[in-house]
Amino acid sequence: MSRPGEFLQDLGKALMMPISVIAAAGIFLGLAAALQNPAIVGESVIHAEVMQQVIGFIRKVAGALFGNLPLLFAIAAAIGLARDEKPTAALAAVIGFITFHVGVNYSLLAQGLTPQTTSVAALVEKGYSRTDAVMYSAEFANTLGIFSYQMSVLGGVIAGLVTVILHNRFYTIKLPAAIAYFGGRRFVPIITVIVLPIIGVLMSLIWPVIASAIIHLGQFIGESGPFGTFIYAFTERILIPTGLHHILNETVRFTPVGGMVHVDNESVIGALSIFNYALAHPGALADDMVREATRFLAQGKIPVMMFGLPAAALAIYRCAKPEHKQRVKALMMAGALASFTTGITEPLEFSFIFVSPLLFLFHAVMTGLSFACAQLFQVMIGNIQGGFIDFIVFGVLGGSKTHWWFDLLLGGIWAPVYYFAFKWIILRTHVKTPGREDDDIAHQQNVPVMEGDYATAKIIAGLGGKENIQNVDCCFTRLRVKIKDMQKIDEAILKQSGANGFIRATETDIQVIYGPQVESIASAVKQNLLVQQTQ
Repeated sequence: MSRPGEFLQDLGKALMMPISVIAAAGIFLGLAAALQNPAIVGESVIHAEVMQQVIGFIRKVAGALFGNLPLLFAIAAAIGLARDEKPTAALAAVIGFITFHVGVNYSLLAQGLTPQTTSVAALVEKGYSRTDAVMYSAEFANTLGIFSYQMSVLGGVIAGLVTVILHNRFYTIKLPAAIAYFGGRRFVPIITVIVLPIIGVLMSLIWPVIASAIIHLGQFIGESGPFGTFIYAFTERILIPTGLHHILNETVRFTPVGGMVHVDNESVIGALSIFNYALAHPGALADDMVREATRFLAQGKIPVMMFGLPAAALAIYRCAKPEHKQRVKALMMAGALASFTTGITEPLEFSFIFVSPLLFLFHAVMTGLSFACAQLFQVMIGNIQGGFIDFIVFGVLGGSKTHWWFDLLLGGIWAPVYYFAFKWIILRTHVKTPGREDDDIAHQQNVPVMEGDYATAKIIAGLGGKENIQNVDCCFTRLRVKIKDMQKIDEAILKQSGANGFIRATETDIQVIYGPQVESIASAVKQNLLVQQTQ
């Protein structure tokens, strides 16, 4: 992968930190919305004062998270991309985010743009139509109390990226003896305070052009209807092996590409932001507006994650050689369960996407069709995962307006299509899916998955030993490791530790697929390496 591709991959990994928090907060909001639906809980709960106060508290907490997403993204970008001294990078990112918007604010004030002059009333008085006034006024927002352009999370990412560039350049700087106290990590916030306001001023001059381009792209996708939705979902699956699908997802979820609505003199930008706003403010948005946003969210994943991929797992198991069926059964059941319940699919996907481009292409096309069909049936199920949890919380508990039964109908079609298509392709083209590998490879893999310290030691050994490991991190399902010599990687040993697949992203970056338990695996590996370093 090229250096820009490697950078985007690292950025996508970094941005998953706030996304995981928002996904969890969205589930709480969905449950709160269900508890305020009289058709689900009855009138008695609706009029229960204590219950409604608790629900109101949940909405306030979740609303605070959603309202400060740009700041969270700035911090996440800095932490994820900082080479070292990550706490310093996080502090600098907060400082950088604030001063960045101070710079934008100063530029706007110099142009005569203030909260008063950009209000709808003032613009109408100047001769704007009511619609144009609302649209123009919505281009501005108060960010942490600072009047600035409405940049949403993109502004946070920009501030975070500039901050981490400064951090990585200056956190080891040595200053003259007289001012040596301000060197090293202490210099990072100082240089951030100097540079970020200037970046904010410069950004204010070019932001209208950037915003206009993003809005036009969003309008094009919106006008493309189900075809545009298909292209998005198909591309997102195709990008899975590269890790760059995170970038596409965040673009749709938090920029005008995924939609933009204006309500109460403010803009709500991005598909996920619109859906979460509707949850936090019942009745504020029409159902059609929410449906337009959810076409990019969980509803299109549900037929694939809950039905299609588990059926594919069954086909892979049925196609395995008899002597390997027991091993493959355990592997496929674990992957199918993760896909069905949470929508985490990589443990299953990496069992076939590298051994059969045809299976991968089929899977990507079926995912695109699932998204397009869900839109055609006017399904309205949000959030980001697409497993059973999202289906129940945001579909069934969301009531009849979500049209959740159409996802079940699609799932009933997707399951047999996936099963028979996978089985036919595997047998017809002799695909080496798990259990069908050559005997020597299968023998290497037919080793019980290890647990505890022994498994951690095996992972380190498979990565070439502690001397070969530069950095260890993880995302939802992947152990992401920066190593020195790729030739020292031993995939056979890693597979003995439970690895489902591998991506050699660059000459020094490898991703090992473990599934939802990867967080604990990464922590164990880090602790083991730390212990070894201190011995």
